[in-house]
Amino acid sequence: MPPPTTEPVVLGPDFVRDPHSVYALLREEGPVVRAVLPTGLKVWLVTRYEEGRALLADPRLSKNMADAAHLFERHQTDMSRQRDYGHAIQQSMINMDPPDHTRLRALVAKAFTMRRVSALRPRIERIADDLLDALADRAEFDVVTEFAAPLVSTVISELLGVPEESRAEFRATSAVLTFDADREAVTRASNALFTLVSEIVAAKRADPADDLLSSLIVAHDGEDRLTHEEVVSLAVVLFVGGFDTTVNLIGNGTLALLDHPDQLAALRADPSLLPHAVEEFLRYDSSANISHFRRTTDPVPVGEVTIPAGEFVFVGLTSANRDATRFPEPDRLDVTRAATGHLAFGHGVHHCVGAPLARAEGEIAFGRLLAHFPHLAPAFEPGEPTWRPSMLHRGVRSLPVRTKP
Repeated sequence: MPPPTTEPVVLGPDFVRDPHSVYALLREEGPVVRAVLPTGLKVWLVTRYEEGRALLADPRLSKNMADAAHLFERHQTDMSRQRDYGHAIQQSMINMDPPDHTRLRALVAKAFTMRRVSALRPRIERIADDLLDALADRAEFDVVTEFAAPLVSTVISELLGVPEESRAEFRATSAVLTFDADREAVTRASNALFTLVSEIVAAKRADPADDLLSSLIVAHDGEDRLTHEEVVSLAVVLFVGGFDTTVNLIGNGTLALLDHPDQLAALRADPSLLPHAVEEFLRYDSSANISHFRRTTDPVPVGEVTIPAGEFVFVGLTSANRDATRFPEPDRLDVTRAATGHLAFGHGVHHCVGAPLARAEGEIAFGRLLAHFPHLAPAFEPGEPTWRPSMLHRGVRSLPVRTKP
């Protein structure tokens, strides 16, 4: 069937502030709608779970944007913020299709096996405890900026093998990329991050260690599989991507608990629910609102609509995770729910390679936070906190809490 002739939906500020209300209406219209970004770029937005999951794994939707860059170059928004940290990002596996994607992912996946993540858990627990111990005497603190962000930044820095003397700069740069809305500041931070990572990669080539960066470099030098630019780009993607989404998981999940005291009490009473709770937080307010750009290489039927070849497509991850046909009573937070199968980490060959690490960080962060502060309560007014001005990501900019009864 031809595309519908109705006016496309404009994805404006209301969509950023409260995507759930917008998505609820769009799901009623059908599994896919024509939409317009604030810049004017027309895209297809998939809103339902079954269709979204299928399209995320459909080879007719390409992630390779090299031949289409000119079509959306002038439509840059924070939805495609990955382009803010340099054109070299196009060399990363985020913007590749198989077999190139398969080659790079196989290298990176070795760092995120369940066994390796399990081995990291004691270190993550120590980092979390040290951060929370430093906050123990505070009557108030910010969960996002003073706990989640430094926790995640430290874990990723250690995994990559960032030298101790460079970690403060890594934390500062990632904070700008995640929380700063100023375009010039983001550009400066992006350039600084690429320069820093490039210097670290060059140093590790001369003196490799037991870390992810070194393993990628060894594969490059030994097998001539990765260029210097590819290693740098992969490292930046892993750092920024892992930082953004996991900080959002911790912030969004804490906010959800504060907004639902009964669920907070249930989790306190039974810490064994933590794995279930993390999956529910990911489903309830996904760290990523929509998927990254995809482009159809052939006509793709979605429900009663056929998306033509050469069109840009987004999957509404947040919308799919609130689809009542997959998750009964989807607007209700339930830490006992079996929420596995959500699309917060995507699906298919581009399923988030760092998902096991993010889950471990989430379980540890929530468990330690509740154990350290038995009287945790919101320290913000109704209508707060504010959400980041992002269409791609879904996260609160800050989350002040009280620690005393």
